[in-house]
Amino acid sequence: MSLGQLRGVIFDMDGVLVDSHAVHRKAWSLFFQTLAREVSESELDFILDGRKRSEILRHFLGDYPDPELEEFGRRKDCIFRRMRLDVAAVPGAVRIVRHLYRDGIALALATSAGRSRARSTLLDLGLLDCFQQIVTGEDVLLGKPDAAIYRLAYSRMGIEPEHLLAVEDAISGIRAAVGAGLSCVGVASHETPENLIAAGASHVVRNFEAVTTHQLKRILPERDRDLGSRPAAAASAKA
Repeated sequence: MSLGQLRGVIFDMDGVLVDSHAVHRKAWSLFFQTLAREVSESELDFILDGRKRSEILRHFLGDYPDPELEEFGRRKDCIFRRMRLDVAAVPGAVRIVRHLYRDGIALALATSAGRSRARSTLLDLGLLDCFQQIVTGEDVLLGKPDAAIYRLAYSRMGIEPEHLLAVEDAISGIRAAVGAGLSCVGVASHETPENLIAAGASHVVRNFEAVTTHQLKRILPERDRDLGSRPAAAASAKA
């Protein structure tokens, strides 16, 4: 198998497969109101960067014991579930996942969400059977931008990172993917393309409406050709 041949894609979930950020902001805001905790709109930006639920809770509420954080998390998720009908798929996401699956590309999910919500979201989208592996924030000690979640995903897939693409919408998620040795496609759903590229994304799309599987399959060979065409010193400095 040639270097750079695409064998698998690892997708983030929120902001990549589902346009859920606005609903999450609202759910978190309502949850904090139940605790009489005032959180401004600008402070809520913290939740959009692919962080684990426990990290978000500790950031806003302090260092509560784990059992209390778990209970807080269940309460927040209950609020979100009541609002989930307002969550729609990112345009083109369902189509591209199904096309990749039909083409024999292995698929995995790497999300900071909990396992229950990850599975229920894929089920709602009709995509649960397409994903070989589901890795969540419950499976790792450290959330994104730590690379652990992507390392665990490709380890479970049994595919080397040079044959994989990650798809992310958050800066911390891109840094996690790149830190695990993956090439990353950025989805500019709430970040600017410039910020996603600065974080390490090799390609940026607005959504998947105009994206084809052929285009995704070309990314790794093009990357390898670009690296091969650089002068040895420049390539070494880049590494």
